[in-house]
Amino acid sequence: MRALRIGTVVFVLVTLQTTLLADLVLDKAHADIVLLLPIAVGIAHGRDDGAIVGFASGLALDFVVHGTPTGFFALGYTLVGYAVGMTQATVLRSAWWIPVFTALAGSVVGVLTLALLANVLGLSIGLNGHLTFVAAVVAITNAALVL
Repeated sequence: MRALRIGTVVFVLVTLQTTLLADLVLDKAHADIVLLLPIAVGIAHGRDDGAIVGFASGLALDFVVHGTPTGFFALGYTLVGYAVGMTQATVLRSAWWIPVFTALAGSVVGVLTLALLANVLGLSIGLNGHLTFVAAVVAITNAALVL
């Protein structure tokens, strides 16, 4: 039952990401709500579940997005879900802002991870000032949505 729930959420998020959010562009940057899923699962359920959901959601996005090798988003989202789950294991949830800050930092790490993977694979994504803007757009959107 849990896998069906997660599969449905992945399907909805990938559909929203590739249809609605693909048209909402701010200076060639748009939100990445699929990245928010492994972050949220890592916050709520820990590193193992965050990594598994990151792999599943990234692989679903890999099948839809063209221009990247299969497994690109799966690897990046798996690393982010695992890292967020690891950091949440050491943090006591005593304040409301801790998940918001974790989503903010996890989103920045996720964008940078994908950019580094792209450079390793020889894709044409540069590590420049625009990447900072993209990371800020993704981080602010995900921090607002994590609540």
